[in-house]
Amino acid sequence: MNNHYFKDFTDWLKVERGYSFHTVDGYTRDVTEFFKSIGEDVLPADIASSHIQTYLAMLYRANSSASVARKMSALRTFFRFLAREGRISHDPLSGVAGPKLAQHIPVFLTVDEVFSLLEEPHSNDTFFLRDRALMELIYSTGMRVSEVVSRNMDDLDFDSGMLKVKGKGSKERIVPFGSAASDALHNWFPSRDHLIVARIKRGHAPERDAVFLNSRGARLTARSVERIIGKYGVRAGIGVRVTPHALRHSFATHLLEMGLDLRTVQELLGHVSLSTTQKYTHLDMEHLTRVYDHAHPQVAKK
Repeated sequence: MNNHYFKDFTDWLKVERGYSFHTVDGYTRDVTEFFKSIGEDVLPADIASSHIQTYLAMLYRANSSASVARKMSALRTFFRFLAREGRISHDPLSGVAGPKLAQHIPVFLTVDEVFSLLEEPHSNDTFFLRDRALMELIYSTGMRVSEVVSRNMDDLDFDSGMLKVKGKGSKERIVPFGSAASDALHNWFPSRDHLIVARIKRGHAPERDAVFLNSRGARLTARSVERIIGKYGVRAGIGVRVTPHALRHSFATHLLEMGLDLRTVQELLGHVSLSTTQKYTHLDMEHLTRVYDHAHPQVAKK
């Protein structure tokens, strides 16, 4: 396949769509795999639905439905790009159905479980002030783990109680954070300053920007955050595996339970599509059903 197609496609993904390096790399691998399977000398304009069907059959034999869906999504994006650019006269994936995926309901914690988790860091934990601030901020804002570890000090505006977040595709949003998160952050900052000074004394360049630091005074990683939150989840005796994503899901679910509209939750979470946020309505309805069953006199009598 002509390399110009690929370069133009990847440039479009990075510049026009604002996709991250990892997303662009994944799309590139999936599209490359397709052309290797059908013959790299085949031009995009010559590809018919029969090529797609043959490739799909091969994928189903060796991949999960989720993997097949991801690869098909990359191909759809590629061919739609070419069609919009006038490079091909038709989209060979038009009318081709991908696998139907089961809808997974996100794991979330009850309000009581969240409070137990947030109160779990104690003074005998070396970084309990950092860990409490970390979890308070995630639950207060609904940030992704990648977003929380990349936050810098100048993203925080304590006067307005607002936080600037750069999410997927480098899209920025402004989200509020509550007084509990604000207090926890201010309690953590003196320890943060000590870590920066200790790093300088060891002869390393200081990390002055990051909100959350590790024991070496470097920016905390997403893997470390997952390990930290998982540890406190086990200690709190919560019956599900507690992850940063579970805290994010809890944030969204509890807001819906309190009556916040779906569009606002979508904006707070940084979802591009409302359909992504709508999965939380299933959780909300389950909550309402439980409340109804517990409170309605006719149901309670049975």
